[in-house]
Amino acid sequence: MDMSIQVDTSARALLVHRLKVAMVIVAVSSVFMLAGCAKKPTGSVSSHGPATTGGTYNPAELQKALNYWGKRYQADRKDRDAALGYASALRKNGQLDQAIAVLRFGMIQHGKDRLMASAYGKALAAKGQFAQALRVIQSAQLDDRPDWRLMSAEGAILDQTGKHADARRVYKAALKVAPSEPSILNNLGLSYTLTNELKKAEGALRKANASPNAGQRIRQNLALVLGLQGKFKEAERMATADLPPEQAQANIAYLRSMLSQRNSWKDIKRS
Repeated sequence: MDMSIQVDTSARALLVHRLKVAMVIVAVSSVFMLAGCAKKPTGSVSSHGPATTGGTYNPAELQKALNYWGKRYQADRKDRDAALGYASALRKNGQLDQAIAVLRFGMIQHGKDRLMASAYGKALAAKGQFAQALRVIQSAQLDDRPDWRLMSAEGAILDQTGKHADARRVYKAALKVAPSEPSILNNLGLSYTLTNELKKAEGALRKANASPNAGQRIRQNLALVLGLQGKFKEAERMATADLPPEQAQANIAYLRSMLSQRNSWKDIKRS
């Protein structure tokens, strides 16, 4: 089924960018959660402070997080939890350079800490410093006890630099450590999307979405891949499954703006 809606050059570039950003976010969003407590709310850095990862902030929540973690960090710059929480809040506020500075100092204090290294690598990747980000992520990995989150983050960075075959080898190795983990399958699916292997992308994303731990972001990515194949009715159902009507319609409008005729992917890649 051909789509009749046209896509301008800026929209095409934005789609490729969003795919890559989605990979990094899902790859390492859970890395910020600190060990030590038996159960913590998903997306939180510490059970004692405001959540700083996952979902979206409203301005009041963001300011609350910035104030809390900022004060705690200023009180003790060597506090690992505070550094991670403050850096994450800064990133959500668009203060990426400051977040990198906080994490760089954190690495000096906690150089062997895999969570700190992961957070630092993610921030560097967001800045476009992919080679350094990859070194940081790889240095935090342990051969005898591999961390699938680090592996997924490594794959996402490799995909960002166009090394898709290498990225997929890393994802598949990560799936041996954490079988059926939805965030790894999500990144594998987006990797295939970047090279227009949409059937493979759909298969990986459907497996990810079948997990009880699959989140809204994975369903939105699956909706995008379905739309790219012209399966727009199913894409619409998927895109609106988790959302209130107003936001659902906004997502549908965005999908429609991204998708045109079936050969649009070549235009997207060229742009």
